[in-house]
Amino acid sequence: MGGEGSHHGSWTFLTSHARVLLALARDPEVRLREVADTCVLTERTVQAIVADLEQDGYLTRVREGRRNHYRITPGAQFRHPAEAGRDIAGLLALFADNPHGTTTGFRR
Repeated sequence: MGGEGSHHGSWTFLTSHARVLLALARDPEVRLREVADTCVLTERTVQAIVADLEQDGYLTRVREGRRNHYRITPGAQFRHPAEAGRDIAGLLALFADNPHGTTTGFRR
């Protein structure tokens, strides 16, 4: 009852899009292969998610030498009507890995 194989473990609170965005906010220079490993997704899925986030204005990708650098768009808001008018910055700060509650990929 409630073991790993049960239906209780088959859903999570955060979407894959949220997890990828959080990974990029934590480390703006991370390789997508590493994001895929961290988020337990395929690299192709992560690439598609990054394209979605970029297309909808949540982040920008800047080429720096041979690497990409990801910047979270300041003031970007949640898409769902239940969270309408709320910035994603609060979510990113909540899950940030630093003690100051700011994310390295978030630029003001």
